[in-house]
Amino acid sequence: MASNRTFRFGPIALSATLTTNLLSPPTATGGVNAGASPQYIVLKHIRVTNKTAAAAAFSMFLGATGANAAGTEVIGAGQQVPANQSYDWYGMLRLDAGEFLVGGAGTASALTISGEGEIGVAG
Repeated sequence: MASNRTFRFGPIALSATLTTNLLSPPTATGGVNAGASPQYIVLKHIRVTNKTAAAAAFSMFLGATGANAAGTEVIGAGQQVPANQSYDWYGMLRLDAGEFLVGGAGTASALTISGEGEIGVAG
């Protein structure tokens, strides 16, 4: 039985649009008559870094591509990051095929996001 693999993403500059797609699991395809295998991501750590001299806020949502419906906030709903500091989130957040981590900041390009977790093949 295969095990999950660790991965990292970012850094990505957060835009001022709260519906920007930040992360989504891939689908593995290939071979002859092999079909497709949806993959999933388990996020374990996210770091949001403020590279400016003023506080900046961010929000992240879990849902469909380019969407941030009320009630889908998952990390940092309006979370302030002090000037020249970082905010660290630790947890276990699973994203399945077709789910997106979307979000942005109140100030364009003030914040960058990076993170790590595991990626696996859904069974």
